[in-house]
Amino acid sequence: MNRALRLPRRPIPTPTERYTMPIVALTDVTKTYPPTAKGASSVTAVDTVSLEVERGDVFGIIGYSGAGKSTLVRLINALEPATGGSILVDGVDITKLSERELRGVRGGIGMIFQQFNLFASKTVKANIAYPLKLAGWSKAEIDERVAELLAFVGLADKAKAYPEQLSGGQKQRVGIARALAPRPAILLADEATSALDPQTTHEVLALLKRVNEEQGVTIIVITHEMDVIQTIATTVAVMENGRVIERGDVFDVFSNPQHPASQRFVGTIIKGVPSPAESAALRARHDGRLATFSFRDGDSSQAQVLLDLAQAGVQFELVFGGINDIRGRAFGHLTLAIRGTDAAVDAVLQQIGAHTTVTELGLDTSIDQEGTR
Repeated sequence: MNRALRLPRRPIPTPTERYTMPIVALTDVTKTYPPTAKGASSVTAVDTVSLEVERGDVFGIIGYSGAGKSTLVRLINALEPATGGSILVDGVDITKLSERELRGVRGGIGMIFQQFNLFASKTVKANIAYPLKLAGWSKAEIDERVAELLAFVGLADKAKAYPEQLSGGQKQRVGIARALAPRPAILLADEATSALDPQTTHEVLALLKRVNEEQGVTIIVITHEMDVIQTIATTVAVMENGRVIERGDVFDVFSNPQHPASQRFVGTIIKGVPSPAESAALRARHDGRLATFSFRDGDSSQAQVLLDLAQAGVQFELVFGGINDIRGRAFGHLTLAIRGTDAAVDAVLQQIGAHTTVTELGLDTSIDQEGTR
């Protein structure tokens, strides 16, 4: 049985239109809450947000607490009504549907939560079966689907266990299985790994990757953790104060963030060019001239930089920075302390600047890929 996303209001897009259009499209979406007390002001949690999620994508939405991420999720699955704008799910504007029609839409959108939201009094099997019972599946269909999901999430031996007998990672696996039970087209993960340790987070993210790759489910990941986006997402939107301030391919946004908030997020997973204070601390600990070499996949080679330095006869050591990898593409910054005569160091930095961006610290200058300052 394969029960697809159900959207009852006409006109319904043709199969060809559904395949080519974004599975979720928001246009100028706003959510404003009225004042909670006399004299208080209204609060705009989502402010004219427009974005598209392609079918089969893993779309990450990242932002600090209060950025509007979780509110945006509740708008996408219609748990809250939008104040303005349109929200198209599989080509149908859900802001125009009745509550009865919305129940059909929600059947095609799975949800996993930070705190798991499992029924403590129900077994693992019963937790997973719960949405199927509500949807009117037969006992035979439910038993078959639950067994399939337990095997998929690696908990076939835990069917009769209760949530209190499970680890945090196992609980989240049950949550994922329950969300997948009705065969949704979209899976929303709202801070789904925030309560987990790093190793368990890695295991849960690997499972979500399988959900996307093997079952074709579009996943929207809401998080404040950059490493989650780096590990699983293909596209990312950065939110601040209810607005989307930057969006694009994860590698492009991470390797060359344009907005200060995006730059702060990237700085949590990889060090860039040292700040003046960091440069001063590095100079106090290391002899020689400090230079940062910036790499972006396809633009330059770390091996070539190190070879150029070695052949120039200068001494060097890594003192700051690192290289990151996103889906096989590398980017990052390496700051080296370089020792040698001024003439030798000048010459090799000019040589490297022909193929790599070089920033010599303390000089307020950089050497671009034409080798000029």
